[in-house]
Order: sequence, then C-alpha cells, then structure tokens
Amino acid sequence: MRPWIKSGTPWVWMTAGMVSVSLIAILGVLLLLGYRGLGYFWPTPVTSFEVKSEQGVETVVGQIYRTDQVDATQLEDAGVALPAYRQPSYQRLVVKTGNREQAGIDFRQLLAFQIKSQHTPVEMAMIERSENGMFYGKPQAYVDAGGHRHALVLSELYQRLEDLAARRAVINDIEQVHLAGVNYRLEQLRLEEKSLSLDSQLNTADKKRIDKRRSQLLSQYQQLEKKLKQLREKQQTGALVVEDSHGDTVALPLQNVINVWYPNAMSAVEKLEFWGYQVAAFLSEPPRDSNAAGGVFPAIFGTVFLVLLMSVIVTPLGVLAAVYLHEYAPKTAFTRIIRIAVVNLAGVPSIVYGVFGLGFFVYFIGGTIDDLFYQAAQPAPVFGTPGILWSALTLAILTLPVVIVSTEEGLARIPTSVRHGAFALGATQSEMLWRVVLPMASPAMMTGLILAVARAAGEVAPLMLVGVVKVAPSLPVDGNFPFLHLERKFMHLGYHIYDVGFQSAHIETARPLVYATSFLLVSVIVALNLSAIGIRHYLREKYRALEL
Repeated sequence: MRPWIKSGTPWVWMTAGMVSVSLIAILGVLLLLGYRGLGYFWPTPVTSFEVKSEQGVETVVGQIYRTDQVDATQLEDAGVALPAYRQPSYQRLVVKTGNREQAGIDFRQLLAFQIKSQHTPVEMAMIERSENGMFYGKPQAYVDAGGHRHALVLSELYQRLEDLAARRAVINDIEQVHLAGVNYRLEQLRLEEKSLSLDSQLNTADKKRIDKRRSQLLSQYQQLEKKLKQLREKQQTGALVVEDSHGDTVALPLQNVINVWYPNAMSAVEKLEFWGYQVAAFLSEPPRDSNAAGGVFPAIFGTVFLVLLMSVIVTPLGVLAAVYLHEYAPKTAFTRIIRIAVVNLAGVPSIVYGVFGLGFFVYFIGGTIDDLFYQAAQPAPVFGTPGILWSALTLAILTLPVVIVSTEEGLARIPTSVRHGAFALGATQSEMLWRVVLPMASPAMMTGLILAVARAAGEVAPLMLVGVVKVAPSLPVDGNFPFLHLERKFMHLGYHIYDVGFQSAHIETARPLVYATSFLLVSVIVALNLSAIGIRHYLREKYRALEL
C-alpha cells in the first residue's frame, strides 16, 4: 500500500477526479441555462382550466409556466380551504394568463384539487403584442378602420400583419436613421454657429451658409414628418375581435399585434419553426415593454463592441509594461514592489475600478476635453458623462494586471541563448525584442488577452458607473460622421440580466429571459475566447521555428 502511495498514483487520480467534477459542474450550469433559456421559446399549449372558487366555477386560460409542491400549512395560513382528506402538500400550477390590461397580473396560481377540468382547444390562440404582453383568447372577427365587421380569414389576417410589420419597419427606419440623422446635423450646425460666435469669428458669409443649410435640413425634416404621419395613419387599420377567457369580446388594435399563433394546432415542424422564429427575434430585435419582451440585439452589440475596444486598449499597454519590467527595468527592490503591486491590483474589487473610472476618466479627463474642445456644447456634457469609451478604459485598467503577468511569464520562458544569438548576429536590443522575443511570446500575450476578455465580458458593477444604461437610445455606431461615437451610452448583456431579473416591472414574466440572456452571455464569451484561442494557435504555429 505504501509503495503505491509513494508512486504518486493516488494524487493523479485525485487531480483527475477534481477536474472531472469541475467539468461536470460547468457542463451542468451550461445545460441548465440552455434548457431554461432556449426552452422558453418553445410553444407551450394554451390550456383552458375550469377552476372551483367561492363564486362558483371560473375559467382560467393560459400556459403552464411551472409546477411545484406547496406545504399544506402554508395554504392554511393563507386561508385556503383544503379538501377533507388532508395531505402534507399539494400540487400547484403557475399559469401565465396574460391579458395584463384586464386582470392587472400575468400569472395565476392554481391548486390541483381546485381544478375541475382542463382541455386545450385548438381554436385558442396566443396573440403577441407590442404592449401589455401576451393575450390569450379565441379570435372571432376583424373590424376595419371604418368600423365594419368582417369574418376572420387567417390568410388575410396574416397578410395584414405582414403589411403592418413592413410599415412598422419603415417607421422605425425613418425615426431612428433619417430623422435622427437630420437632428444630429442640425445640432452640429447649432454647435458650429455657437462656437464661431464664442470665438468672434461668425461673419456674414458663415451666417448665410449656416442658415441656408439649416433651412435645407428643416425642409427635409418636414418632409420626413409628413411621410411619417402618412405611414402612422395607414397603421390605423382596425382591430382584431377576440373572445377572452370570461367569454367577453375584446377589440385589440391591430397595429399593436405582432403575430397570432395557435400552439394547440401546431405540428412538430410548425413548433420548430415557431421556436426558430422566436430565437431569431430575440437575437435581432431591440427590447420592448420595459425589457420584459422583445430581443437583446443592442445589448449583444454593446457587449461585443466594448470587449473589442477594451482589447485594443489593454493589449499594447500590458505588453509594453511587461516588456519594460522584464527587459529594461533594473532588478531592484523598487521593481519587485511594482510587480507585487501589479499582482495585488488583480484582487481589487471591480466596483473600486468603477469609482476610479467615474472620478478620473469621466469627470477629470472627460470634463477637461469638454472644456477644451466642446465649449459650444456646454453646459451639456459630451465626454464629461459616462460613455462606452470610459467603460472600455475602466475595464482595460481592471484587466491590465492579467495581461502584464501573462506576458511577463511568456518573456521569462524564452531562453537567454535566443537573445544572445540575436545579439551575436548584430541585432540591437529593440530589433531583438521586435523580431525574436515578442513573436515567441505572442502566445502568452494572447493567453493574457483571453483571461482579460473572460473577466471583462462578465463585469457589471463598474459599468453601472461609467456608461451602461437600461435602454440606449442609439448604438455607438451609425451613419452620422464620424460614424463611431465613443461618448454614447450603451447596453450590456450582464446589466440586462440584472435589470430584467431584479428591476423589471413584470419580474415573473421576464424571469425566463434571465436564463436566455445568461446563456447568450456565456455563448458570447465562449465565442470571443475561441477567436482569441484560434489566433494564439496560429501565432504558436507561425513562430514555432524560432523555438528550435
């Protein structure tokens, strides 16, 4: 037994077992996020329940959200009348009932012994709307703009919904691209005129040029407003008449209806198509209804753009610092103190970096930039307010120790004989570093970047202080010069998870989106890391000959 222990075999099995447990735990988390997140988009049947209550029998229509067990004592404390044959616990169904504007709630809790009967009628539909969430009912007829009632024909209904969606896309394009562009250029003209006035350089020619350009932009703005008004009038195409769970007739404005689905009548292929449509909409659309519905495209864009911008900033800073510490700095006590400080910085709470970024980057540097170059915009700040540039710089400072330590470790692994060989061939120190040492250390640099991306992509606390918002009015990139607007605020997947899970006005409705967004955030981080790993593998193979 003792020789077997001395051989080290138990330690091999122990470490292999811990690695296996870690991998299983990680896989379990990913499977949970994937199942709860992607499963949210699968069409659940719409069930009609006949429920016994104090007033008699009540009809409840909705989709079963989850099923759990509730203790009998809790029900008694809540004043619920239990059956004569008392059980320790009872099954409870949480049903998503929708129809928020009628009941004021999105969910109902039903106890199994209260349910008299339940069935899934094929004519029951789930109606997706731009406001007030989902509506469950039986579509009956269509009322046109003149108030005339028409029999419901599904093919005609879907065609009207497609026309409405097309006009809605045109309206969004006019509002968010064309009108926003005109407003942006009008603001630039105003700032130019004010700047010339402050410098006492506004002459008659400049005044006429600015007035002429402003007149042209205002004329263009009026034309767009006229077109927008016409499109909005065309959107008033009538209403969809629906019978709700109480048998009452409700008229839903058709312009608020996004789509109508009949999940109880779907085949397996149609359910798969529905799931694909919902996932695509989640990835490509902006959020709506206080982030409780819609997609997360602005958050995806903001997360990826922030990480890429942070990588561009932190990589050269970290590499240059590591090169100086390892190749140029003298081996003194002061240098050792700097190395210890760099390592300790990696353990500083991220919120501290957020406070530093707010005070130094936003208020000091941003405020100074506004005072020097944007006097015409004052008192409204341009760079003296949280934005994506300051967020990227804050995350760069946060992840800088990781890049420095990884790069310095890579430089330390390069044999001294390689450096001496380069010197023997007549290379200077800078040539030796640029042509020999740094290429050989590039895989270590990429390792540091991978670790930096993995940490920065999931940070939320510092971003709340230096640029991230609940809903961003526009993306940091658009068609207005200079096209890249680093002063703008942005959305982030991590903050979106926090907002949907804890700050949403309809938390229970939005809770499944927490799993979907979490799974998406993990996928984005994995994709970014895989890209960095691929680059590292390419560099390692490219410069492998230098190691021989």
